[in-house]
Amino acid sequence: MNAPVLDRTTIVGFLADIFERRGAEEYLGEPVTMAEHMLQGAWFAEADKASDELVAAALLHDVGHFTSEFGAYSPDDTHDKHHDDAGAEVLEPFFPSVVTECVRLHVAAKRYLCATDPSYFSKLSVASTHSLQLQGGPMNADEVAEFEKSPHFREAVRVRLWDEAGKVAGMQTRGFREYMPLLQRVVDRHLIAAA
Repeated sequence: MNAPVLDRTTIVGFLADIFERRGAEEYLGEPVTMAEHMLQGAWFAEADKASDELVAAALLHDVGHFTSEFGAYSPDDTHDKHHDDAGAEVLEPFFPSVVTECVRLHVAAKRYLCATDPSYFSKLSVASTHSLQLQGGPMNADEVAEFEKSPHFREAVRVRLWDEAGKVAGMQTRGFREYMPLLQRVVDRHLIAAA
């Protein structure tokens, strides 16, 4: 598949198209679809009065499961343990580092929280507990120290908490298209500032 031509004016619509076509896919054994999960993450971020950038990160944190749409990956490359890096990579040309690093670190943040917050592990779903083992289990002390060196580790932890909360069957949220103006603001601010 050839990569689509994407720029500041087309990336948000492209992401909306992916959500509409692929969002109904199963979310790794959870009682919600991929789109429901990501939209719930954004809803929880908004409920916490997070910045536009963190709402965008919560909404897009699992876009790495769809990176075959960007022409850069085969479908088999992105479906479990590497979706965090893959998602960050496809978003980097358009979104600020706080968004892309939250996407890149959301799996590591689960491992971090399991190592640093004794109550967090009990909040994991069965599927999330299973994937934790595939992802390396709780961090050791050296991994915790390394994770905390990231300039966006605190934001990544917040996104992870919204990620874990976003698994509620039947929960009503806003639709992806309602987030398009927010996403476009984030893209525009970032790319205009970088120009």
